[in-house]
Amino acid sequence: MSIEVEGLGYTYMKKSPYEKRALDNVSFRVEEGEFVAVVGQTGSGKSTLMQHLNGLIKLTEGKIKVDDIDLTARRPDYKRLRFLVGMVFQYPEYQLFDETVAKDVGFGCRNAGLSAEETEDRVRQAIALVGLDYDEIADRSPFELSGGQKRRVAIAGVVAMRPKVLILDEPTAGLDPVGRREIMEMVLSLHRTVCPTVLMVSHDMEAVAEYCDRVLVLSHGTLAYDATPAALFAKGEQLRDMGLDTPVSVQLSTRLRQNGWDVPLSLTPKALAEAIAKALEGSR
Repeated sequence: MSIEVEGLGYTYMKKSPYEKRALDNVSFRVEEGEFVAVVGQTGSGKSTLMQHLNGLIKLTEGKIKVDDIDLTARRPDYKRLRFLVGMVFQYPEYQLFDETVAKDVGFGCRNAGLSAEETEDRVRQAIALVGLDYDEIADRSPFELSGGQKRRVAIAGVVAMRPKVLILDEPTAGLDPVGRREIMEMVLSLHRTVCPTVLMVSHDMEAVAEYCDRVLVLSHGTLAYDATPAALFAKGEQLRDMGLDTPVSVQLSTRLRQNGWDVPLSLTPKALAEAIAKALEGSR
């Protein structure tokens, strides 16, 4: 299952004094099995792009095709699209509302008309997939849980719909380093098991470097780069001009190279540590 975007454009509040061009001639293709990051400064069009992919924003310019669903069709199958493409918004824990965790996770399934038995089965699986114990939390109020547990429950509600494409908007926002790693490891596990294609909006360049296969960079509503993390973060100066950071490991390995160290550009702390150890061994 692939996602094809061609010439996508979108303007908010068209023909008004507040008109704003959010996307302009954006084109790319995502194949099944990819883990793709979408990065850019605030206001670059990231969320607008993502909301087009599951029909939350209706297509007005360009073409989008998700699997065999053509959003330029006269009557696109939005119900099926929203089964295929699951969206986790930023701070999803703020969207919890039901009286128990099980009811909250199962809301989408019930709303889609699934049977009680099928809904319960999906809820059990989804809660387990996000690393929580069903028997321990199913009957608890979601508002009694810790912040990290709430976020996992909110993600479980999307996973219960068994989407083939999982879209996450800043999944690590507001978390400490331990929490960020735990959430990213959970997302990676979902990618490998039940949601083969993941698109992640993020400002966390360390997570982008470590977990993603590919990066789409938006700037002022246009697609500036479509590259692997290694190829993208080699463009440190250009990214800084766009107001974007590079991972700390990339910055450190670049500085070492400038000072004569024989180390490759390193995307992660582990890779940098191994490169330094190898360089020190070679200098003995």
